[in-house]
This record gives sequence, C-alpha cells and structure tokens, in this order.
Amino acid sequence: MNLVALQTKIDNDFKKNLKKLKEQIQACDDGSFILAPEVCLTGFAYDRMDEAAEFAQKAVKKLKKYSESKTIAITLIEKEDIDFFNTLYIFHNKKIVHTQSKHKLFPLGDEPAHFSEGKLDNMKIIDIDGIKVATLICFEIRFPEYWLKVRGADLILNPSMWGIKRKAHFETMTKALAVANQCYVLAANGADDNMAKGSGIITPWGDEYRDDSKEKIEHKMQLSEIKKIRKYIDIGLKKK
Repeated sequence: MNLVALQTKIDNDFKKNLKKLKEQIQACDDGSFILAPEVCLTGFAYDRMDEAAEFAQKAVKKLKKYSESKTIAITLIEKEDIDFFNTLYIFHNKKIVHTQSKHKLFPLGDEPAHFSEGKLDNMKIIDIDGIKVATLICFEIRFPEYWLKVRGADLILNPSMWGIKRKAHFETMTKALAVANQCYVLAANGADDNMAKGSGIITPWGDEYRDDSKEKIEHKMQLSEIKKIRKYIDIGLKKK
C-alpha cells in the first residue's frame, strides 16, 4: 500500500482548501492511503464554527466520491445539537468506514472552550482490507495510555495541527510510537508559518520519510516488515 502524508497551508476560503485537497487526492495512485492534516479544510475557525460545520457536511459527500479506489482520512468540524466536535472520517471505496471525534482536547489551543470531547471507546483499531488501522488525533499522542489502546495496529494515523515551537516533540513522539508499537505511523501536519510541518511516514524499524519542502510525502507500506520485526524482537505483538 502507498502511504501518503499531506502537508499543506490552510486558506481562509474553505472551498479553495477543498479544491486543493481534491487535486492532491487525484494525484495519488489508486490504492493509496491518504492522511490530511487536522481540520485542513477550515482550520480551527473558532469565529466561523457553524459555517465550518455546514461546509463539512458538503465536503463529506464529495470526499466519498474522491475515495473511489483510495482511502482518505481527514478530521472535520461537525456539530451535533449545540456541541461541536473535531471528528476524524475515514473514507474507503466511496464509503465512510470509521468516525472518531477527538477525545483529548488541547488546552493551549483553547480547544476545550469550543469543542466537546469525543467518546474514548471510538479510539480503537479497525480493519480496512485486512490492515489494522488506528488513530491518535494530534495532542492525543502525548498520552501513553492511549498508545496501549492502539497497540497491535499495523498503521497508526496522526493527523495534526502542531506548532513549530514543539517541532522536536512531534517528530520524536511519532517516531517513538512506530518503534514502540512495531508498526507504521502516518503523520500529517499543517504547513502554515506557525506549524511544525514534519509530516511523513515512519516504519516499524524507526526509519523516517519526511520532507518539509513538500506538500505530499509518500512511502510504500510493507506488511512483511511488521511481521519481521514482531518475530525477531518479540514484545507480544507477533503478526500471525
């Protein structure tokens, strides 16, 4: 499987962001697993939350179509009754195969004042065509107890909007997550001037494929590498 981490700047024009995302998706090979940065269609848009949520509903319909022969993971601002959530959607072959709202909100980004917490039970491993996939959304990667919830996944996603001052933290933790869980980590971070970038793919051996100069970073996922490391360095995750 071709893993793709997107790394793009966010425009104030929501439609422009979606158009850009469509172009990036169409440029990816069939069978690719594509991860977009956190809330990349709208940004956190605290002064436009209702507008962002309405736009997300329209985007969902289009992203279903774009996911024909591809898998797309993206977080969107959605509204339920009077509450807003930062919700991950995974689209696969024109269907929504998983949703998961961010559970651990980032206080320094003022998220708890604008979002409600997602259910912790939705932070889990799912199966997509025989590949075990799990997600930790941005800030959630800082909590070791959540690493245990995704233990055993073949691929862990980390869509982020991570600040430049903590760039080393982002890159260190995404690498450590891959090594500790003997899996691939697909990390996509924003590329705005105040963002850390650092998007890329980390292998179960800790090899990193990152490039801050690119909007799209790609690397082939080899399930045999997961099986190999879990066999030779047995920590209870042997892939059968």
